[in-house]
Amino acid sequence: MTVDALWVALALVLAVGLWAVRTANRLDRLHIRTDAAWAALDSALARRAVVARLADPRLRAAADAAESAPRGEREAAENELGGLLAGLDRTALPPEVAAELEDAEHRVVLARRVHNDAVRDTLALRVRPMVRWLRLAGTAPRPSYFEIVEPDHLGY
Repeated sequence: MTVDALWVALALVLAVGLWAVRTANRLDRLHIRTDAAWAALDSALARRAVVARLADPRLRAAADAAESAPRGEREAAENELGGLLAGLDRTALPPEVAAELEDAEHRVVLARRVHNDAVRDTLALRVRPMVRWLRLAGTAPRPSYFEIVEPDHLGY
């Protein structure tokens, strides 16, 4: 090999190494963003459960089930609570409780969208062939979307 070929090979290895470090750092930031978005969504769901208990004591069991459900079963439990909340007569509630419930539901919708956007961005980078081949995601768990039914009355 000539000296020029060695320089070209060294430059190529350096470029690939820099790309890999940059991509691994970006992927790490995306995982952190996804974790933060999940924490915000979990907080919004917990707030909605608290307001649901306040709005109607009969919703206590569904709210407790939604809050205590493991992550894999959380969507179904939250959808059940959301369905019960959709059937709630809001005109019979005190105005401040109805406003608090609507605000809690609005925050859940926004937090879910932010979480799913973060998951989408993370997965878009994780599925690239070079990222998978070089295992740049490390040991971070694969993020998953959180799909729950959005309330109709919010007008989204």
